[in-house]
This record gives sequence, C-alpha cells and structure tokens, in this order.
Amino acid sequence: MPSALHDTINILFRERPAFAVEVLRDLMHLDIPGTLPAQVERNDFNDRPSKDLQPDTVITVGPPHKPVHAVIVEVQQGKSSNKRRQLARYAAALWLFLECPVTVLCVCPDAGAAAYYAEPISTALPGYTFQALVLGPDQVPAITDQQEAAAHPELAALAVMMHGMHKAVVKTFVTAVATPGTPGYAPHYYEYTYAMAAPAIKRIMEEVVSETWPVYSPFAREHFGRGKAEGEADALLTVLETRGIEVPQTARARITTCTDVEELKAWLKRAVVARSADEVFG
Repeated sequence: MPSALHDTINILFRERPAFAVEVLRDLMHLDIPGTLPAQVERNDFNDRPSKDLQPDTVITVGPPHKPVHAVIVEVQQGKSSNKRRQLARYAAALWLFLECPVTVLCVCPDAGAAAYYAEPISTALPGYTFQALVLGPDQVPAITDQQEAAAHPELAALAVMMHGMHKAVVKTFVTAVATPGTPGYAPHYYEYTYAMAAPAIKRIMEEVVSETWPVYSPFAREHFGRGKAEGEADALLTVLETRGIEVPQTARARITTCTDVEELKAWLKRAVVARSADEVFG
C-alpha cells in the first residue's frame, strides 16, 4: 500500500515534471533535452495480452504527440525482487507504446534499497539487460546553501528527506522556502517534506521552524501557526457543544476558517459564559 512518503514524492514530480528532467540531466548526467516542454502522462499503459501496467508517474519530454524521451518515476522504500523485474517490464512496455527512449528513475530514501535497485536486471531476452537510474542518498546533495535551496526547492525537499538528521540541511530548506522571491509553489514543499520525513526528522523540522520563522511572518502564520489555530478552534467548538449551545453552520465555518489565534482565544473565553453562538463573537 502506498505510503505518505511514496505519494508525496510523486506529487513533487507531477506538480513540476521538468524536475525529473533536471534530475536526470544534472545529477545523473543523462543526455536529455532541457529546453523542451515536459508533461505528466497517463500511467495506465498495457502490454497485451498481459495485464495492465501502472507505474507511479509517467512524464514525457517534447511534443505530447511525438515525445523525444519518456521518464518513469518509481518510489521504492524496500527491496523487492518482483518490483525489480516489474521495472524492466515498465520500461519495455512504454518503449513499445511511445517508440522513444525510456528512462526509469527510481527514488529510494534508503541507501540499501538504492544500491539494490541500481543493480543491472538480466532478462530472458537476448541482449536485453535493464538498469534503472537511482536517486538515493548518495545522489542527492546535502544542500546547506540557502540560494541553491531557494532556486531548487524540490531538490532541497528531497535533501531533507534523505539528509534531514543534519540540522543545517533542514534549517537551509526551511529558511529558503520562506524567503521572499522564492517560486510561488515553494511554500507547499514544507508540507510535502514534513509528510515525507521520518519521525526524527519531523521533530528537527518543528524545532527549526520555531527558531527560524518569526511569529509575525505571514508564512509562519499560515504554516506553523495553522496547527495552533486549529487547536483553539477545536477547543472552542468543544466548549460550545459541552454547554449545549447550538452552533449554526455559518458560525461553525467562521470558527474553523479563522487563522487568528488571539481572536480564537478571545472567542473561547466568551464561550464559557455565552448563551448563544452570536455572543461568542461579541
């Protein structure tokens, strides 16, 4: 069953498919055009008369009707001999389907799994030995330069996932995504990275956020303060429910969408003595 890490890594590539091209070109040194458009394609191709094949993410480079290269992104956290064979089938089936070069990019947060999937895979077809390109801890740099992290937030997110026990890597990433001028989609990568991170790295991220983001920052209010606001809103609704006070849908929506922690605290104090939801809002 796919995990949060598995799903989130695929989101990174699906939201900006050009990232796959950048990884293959800049980290794997693959000769692949970087000036052509890249787009996510359907991932339900088949190799009839066999069964349907559905890899994690399929990206094509070039015109959709005549791509010059295709990339299959697969996320693997553990070792599986069946999955290794499946990678070769994915590549062969997509090559037959699109008639263009196909690269399988296997993202492995674990160094042991990365080494396992990097090994050549022999097949029963004469002359056909398949080998995936693997993006693991040895291939992803531990980014500690803020400018580099801001320019490449996807790579910085993967760096935290794979090297997050180094606090400097986490601090660089957290500071970079909150920096003015960072691409508009970058702030979402904090949530993505948090979802991908191991529990120990999550704790480091929380610690760094509390040290790094000023409480008056809009970014901090939106991301770090969101959890506090949700907690105050839940407490307010609980008090009203316990006291038997009816909360109309409009009032409930006003409470649950409020992100001002101080205002929620004021409402909570009023809820202790209020006779109606209207009195809570003063």
